[in-house]
Amino acid sequence: MLLIDTSVWITVFRDRSGQVRQQLEALINDRQVFLTRFTQLELLQGSLNEKEWNLLSTYLETQDYIEPTNQSWESAARIYYDLRRQGMTVRSPIDCCIAQAALENNFLLIHNDRDFETIAKVRSLQHVRFQP
Repeated sequence: MLLIDTSVWITVFRDRSGQVRQQLEALINDRQVFLTRFTQLELLQGSLNEKEWNLLSTYLETQDYIEPTNQSWESAARIYYDLRRQGMTVRSPIDCCIAQAALENNFLLIHNDRDFETIAKVRSLQHVRFQP
C-alpha cells in the first residue's frame, strides 16, 4: 500500500502534458493508494479559485485516508525532536506527521520532498522520491 504525499500531487496537477500522471500510474501499478488529511488540507489551501477548490474537493472526497491515532501525535513530535537533537531539521512538523502515518501503517511513502529523506535518517521510513 502506498501513501502519496502532497509534493507528488502538486507535480501531477501542474503537468499539462500528462506524462507525470502516467509515470505515477506506472509507479502505483494497481496498489492501493492512501492520503493523509494533511494532503487534503495542503491541496485545498493552494486552490487558485473557487472552480479549482470545487474540483479538488470533489476529487479528494473520493480518496482513501489514513487517520492518526492518539499516539501518532507524540510519535511525530518525537521524530522532530530526535532530528533536532542530531542537528537536523525539517521544514514542517507536518512532514513528521505524514512520515509517522506511513510508519504506523507500514506504507511505502511516495514523495518529492527532501524532508522525508532527512526523517529516514532517524526512522526506518520506507520511501521513494518521485522525481519525474
